[in-house]
This record gives sequence, structure tokens and C-alpha cells, in this order.
Amino acid sequence: MNKDQTNGNVDQLKGEFKKQYGKLTNNESKETEGNMDKVKGQAQEKWGDAKEALSKTFSDRRD
Repeated sequence: MNKDQTNGNVDQLKGEFKKQYGKLTNNESKETEGNMDKVKGQAQEKWGDAKEALSKTFSDRRD
């Protein structure tokens, strides 16, 4: 697991927490912020997945 994948997972968890907190407190702004953090985290995780796949592909070709 690379840094982008880890940070993406953290952002998704943080986003889910903010979303639930926003629902609990009836704070639409916080809920929206949480949704945005989740999407950001998902994108960052996918970027990390792509980097990992490329790294594996190139390391396999060198062997």
C-alpha cells in the first residue's frame, strides 16, 4: 500500500465521520463537507491504485 492509498482511506474515513456528524447535528454544510472529503479520498485511493499497478507492471518487465 502506498502513501496515496493510505491518505485516500484516511480522507474517506474522515469524510464519513463528518457526514455522520452533520446528519446528527442537522448541519448540512458539515454533511456536504464530509461527502466532498469522501469523494476526494476515493479519487486519491484510485490514483494510488493506478500508481501501484504501474509500478508492478514496470518491475515485472525488468525481471
